This record gives sequence, C-alpha cells and structure tokens, in this order.
Amino acid sequence: MKLQEIYEKLDELSPFELQEKWDNSGIQIGSRDQEIEHIVLSIDVDAELLESLKPNTLLITHHPLIFGGITQLDFEKYPSNFLKTMIEKKISNIAMHTNFDKTHLNKYVANEILGYKILDDEEFVIKFEVNEDFDIFAKKIAQVFSLENIKSVKCSDFVKTCALTTGSGGSMIKYIDADCFLTGDIKYHDAMEAKSINLSLIDIGHFESECFFADILYKHLKVLGLNAIISSSKNPFTYI
Repeated sequence: MKLQEIYEKLDELSPFELQEKWDNSGIQIGSRDQEIEHIVLSIDVDAELLESLKPNTLLITHHPLIFGGITQLDFEKYPSNFLKTMIEKKISNIAMHTNFDKTHLNKYVANEILGYKILDDEEFVIKFEVNEDFDIFAKKIAQVFSLENIKSVKCSDFVKTCALTTGSGGSMIKYIDADCFLTGDIKYHDAMEAKSINLSLIDIGHFESECFFADILYKHLKVLGLNAIISSSKNPFTYI
C-alpha cells in the first residue's frame, strides 16, 4: 500500500485538521507515492528503534519528530541525526499528536485504563466522577500508571470529580472545573496556580499517560485491514 493510502485511512480515523495550530501532525518524512512494506507504531523516534527498522517502513508516532522549522541539517545534532538515518533507510513517518489526543487517547485512558465513566469531554479535557478519599485515589492512580512516587497538590481530603489531560496539560489548569486534575509535566508554578484556586493535582507523567498510544492505534489499524508492529517504547527518564 502507498503512503498516501495509509495517510487517508488515518485521517478518517482521527482527522489531522483537528490538530492544534502549534502542532505538526501528519506526514513528517516520506513520499506519498512510496510503497510501504511494514508499519511500526511508537510514541517517539529513537536511535535504537531506527536501527531495528527495515527499509520501506512507515513509522507512526504520537509525537512529531519535527515541531518547528529546521534551519540547518547538522547530522551530529537532533533531529537531523534521525532524519539522515530515516532518509537513508527509506523510513517514512506520520505523527498523530493532538488530533489523536482529542479523538482517542484521553477517552481511552479515562474509560479503559482508569475505569471511570466519562461525564464530559471537551477536546483535551475529560471529566469523570470519583467520590473517593484523595489519598486512596492518589495511590490508585500511582498503581495504574506504574508511578514510583506520587507528585501531587492536595487541596481537599475528598475527590468528587476529576479531570484528565494526558501528556503535558499544565496550561489547562485555569479551565478545569473539577476537584482534582490528572496530567503530566506539572511544574512549580502550575502547582502554585492550582493551589490558589483550590484544585488538587496529581502528576501522572508524560510518558506514563501516553504509553497507550500504540495499543489503541493497533486495534483500529487491524479493523482497517492494516497489520502493524508495536514498538517497545521506552521512557527516556530513569528514576533513582
């Protein structure tokens, strides 16, 4: 199948026009006429993964390898070093980022991973009912996302409703209408802002909350008649 044909199927599944203005989802590398022999799914592109890929592979990632404009191709630096390898091996790349967050990832994590019934869904923010003690809820969240430590802002002892944004959702804090907010990459000033509006936070990790991307997409591709391989995506962080 040609790259363009696969792109069209992905666009039907999760329209690329839904991506945010700052995002760069879609075809990152490759020719639309290229014949694709293999499909591999991964959160990101990394050196070990590229080494393992066969020529004429389409790598579908969650995060775009190219976010901003590239002003130079220095093959000793990121991302040009990866681009060089991909071009030499005829590896194409399609990114499904904020469009997939909106259509699939956030819903899946709230419903299938956490097991809560969704009350409200507004693009990046999923809201669900909890009705649990904060400490019990936090430990449950840590277990589900395999978090070694719980980084949180506790503003109340009880959680009635909770909101969720996978990945990095600190910029959404001001819009959250819930007792608690689950997201990744929580910074110091995010915590201060949340505390000022009495919003509890639990940091669920960027990688940890998005590692389900390949599993979700794999199931949909199978329905579309496309066979894919799920790459063993690795968290770049090591916790000591």
